[in-house]
Amino acid sequence: MMTSVASRTAIRASVRQGRRTRAIRRTPGFSLIELMIVVAVIAILAAIVYPNYRESVLKSRRGQAKADLVEMAQILERRHTVQNDYSGLRPVLADSSALQHYTFGPANIAAGAQDFTLTATPSGGQTQDRCGTLSLTSTGQKTNSSGTFAECW
Repeated sequence: MMTSVASRTAIRASVRQGRRTRAIRRTPGFSLIELMIVVAVIAILAAIVYPNYRESVLKSRRGQAKADLVEMAQILERRHTVQNDYSGLRPVLADSSALQHYTFGPANIAAGAQDFTLTATPSGGQTQDRCGTLSLTSTGQKTNSSGTFAECW
C-alpha cells in the first residue's frame, strides 16, 4: 500500500510541477490572434475613413475653385464698369491653391464683348470630383458639367 500512496504523491507533485512550468514558460506579450484582430479593426476603420477623407479634400478644392471663379468675375465686372466691355482682360489668379487642381479660362471674351463665361476645368486628381467643370457667366448663372447643382454650388 505504501507504493500506491507514494506513487500518488509523486504523480500529484509532477502535475503541480507541470502547472508551475507552464505558468513560468508563459511569456508576456500579445498572441497572434490578438494582433490579427487589431489589424482587422484598423483595416475596417481605414476602409470607412479614407473615402470620406478623399471626398472632403475634393470638396475643399472645389470650394476654392468656386471662390476663384467669383473673384475673376469681380475683376471682369470692374473692367466693365470702367471700359463698358469685357474684352482685352484675362483675369489672373497667381496665388490661388486651386491652380494646381483646376485650369481656369474665360470661354468667350471677344473684342467688344458684353458678356463672358468663366470655367474651371478639373485636372490631375481633381478629375475624380463628381461635379466636373464649373462655369460662371456674367449674369451670375452657375453651372456644372456633372453632379447635382445643390451639391456642387
